[in-house]
Amino acid sequence: MGGALLSKSWRTFPEDYERSLYSVKTYKPRKKSVKHVRILLHGPVGAGKSTFINSVNSLFQRRITCGALSDGANWTSFTQKYTTYKIEKSMKESYNFIFNDTKGLEEPTNSGIDIEDIKCVLKGHVRDGYKFDSENQISEDDDLYNANPTLNDKVHVVVFVIPADKISLISGAMRTKMRNIRLAASEEGIPQLIVLTKVDEYCPKVKEDITHVYRSRTLKEQVDKASQLLGLPPNCIFPVQNYHTEMAPNENMNALILVALKQMIDLGEDYLNSQTDEPENE
Repeated sequence: MGGALLSKSWRTFPEDYERSLYSVKTYKPRKKSVKHVRILLHGPVGAGKSTFINSVNSLFQRRITCGALSDGANWTSFTQKYTTYKIEKSMKESYNFIFNDTKGLEEPTNSGIDIEDIKCVLKGHVRDGYKFDSENQISEDDDLYNANPTLNDKVHVVVFVIPADKISLISGAMRTKMRNIRLAASEEGIPQLIVLTKVDEYCPKVKEDITHVYRSRTLKEQVDKASQLLGLPPNCIFPVQNYHTEMAPNENMNALILVALKQMIDLGEDYLNSQTDEPENE
C-alpha cells in the first residue's frame, strides 16, 4: 500500500456541487406509478453499506447522522432484515430516492444472504422487515412475501459496496457470489455500479487530503481491480470516504458522495423510463 500521487488526475474532481445537489433534491420520477428510485446496496460484510447511507443522510441533514445501524466488528452481517431508508426533506416529506440495505455477503458458502432471496428482492417480492435466513429462502407462504409487486416495489439500480483495502483479499467464493448477483440484476435489466469505500484507510495521501483521491496511483489500481472483479467499467466505480470519525460534514467528502448518488439516481431513472408498460407524467 503506497501513497504516490500521479502528476495528472485520472478523473476530474466533482464540480458544480450546488447544481448537482439541487438536481438530486428536486428529482422526481417521470413515471406516475413510481414514487422513488429504489437503490439496493449490497456487498461483503463490513464494506460500509449502512455507513454510506448514514453519510448520504449527513450530507442532506448538514450534520452527522447514524440512523442506519452498523457494527465495527465485521465478523458477520449486522444487517439481518430487508430495510428501507428514506432521506427526510422535512417532517412530512422525503426525497424521491430510497435505499434498501440487505444482509451482507459472508465468506462461508452456506452463510450470508442467499442468491434466491436476492432475486426475489430485485423483482419486488420481498417486503420491508423480512429477516434473511441463509438456510431458508423466502417463500410465497411468508407474510412478508409480495406476490404482486409493482414497478414501484422493484429494485431500480444495484450498488455493490466494496472496501478499497479489501479488494485483493476477496476470495473466489465471494467473487462468485457477487458475480451471480450481478448476473441476476442483468437478467432483470437493472443497471449496476460500484461504490469503493474506505479510500482514506487505503491511501495515506488521501487520508491527508480527500481531494487527492483522483491523483492516487494506488486507488486507480483498486478501481481497475474492482472493474475486473465484477466486469463493470471504471466510469461506473465511485471512490468515497464515508463519515466514521468526523464530527461535522466536509464539503469535499460530500462532493464524492454526491457524484455517486447522482449517478445512482440517473441510472435508476433510465431504467424506469425503459419500462414502457408504465404511463408517464403529463
